Amino acid sequence: MAFSDFIYPEALQQLGLRVANSLDMFARVADLPATPVLRGALAINIPLATTANTEAARAAWMVAPILSDLWGRYQGQINLHSGLQFAADPEAGLIGYCDFLIGRAPQQPQIVAPVVVIFEAKSNAVIDGFGQCIAGMVGAQRFNRRAGNGIEAIYGVSTTGTQWRFLRLNDSLLTIDLVEYTMSHVDRLLGILAHVVGPVPGAAAA
Repeated sequence: MAFSDFIYPEALQQLGLRVANSLDMFARVADLPATPVLRGALAINIPLATTANTEAARAAWMVAPILSDLWGRYQGQINLHSGLQFAADPEAGLIGYCDFLIGRAPQQPQIVAPVVVIFEAKSNAVIDGFGQCIAGMVGAQRFNRRAGNGIEAIYGVSTTGTQWRFLRLNDSLLTIDLVEYTMSHVDRLLGILAHVVGPVPGAAAA
């Protein structure tokens, strides 16, 4: 199997997970205002991506600009990968390509300390990305445990580009945020992503 072979909700039983819902997982998290550069790019990119209406267009022109804006705020002290094969736990079938992956370590060519896995939903229904997203989260959790990096919570995002849903994995408990965000909430999305990633790692925090 691969990440993309896992289907929700069957993936919950396959991966031995319990599930809970949150009415608003990030209710106390502050927004992070988008930069003028990001706002200008999205003003052009959103209509372009929605008109082209392919996964590649939505990833490149809507999701990637938000993540690169986030990465720039950390001055390279977090790692961001796109389209990289992630061999999280091959024996368990937890392997495949992540659309995007964010880690709590300075940028490097390889995946280090993943905290967020992001998958594009395979249609215009954001829930269609849940299966592979959950599998990627479990894979990231196992990867982190082997590395002994102490990261307790793994977050996942399933997105169509225009709609975003967040999930959180602690041990075997998967919590699904019932709030669905849209591109009109870009400041909210940036605030949530920064909250999940946490402070700038290491010496760069000074």
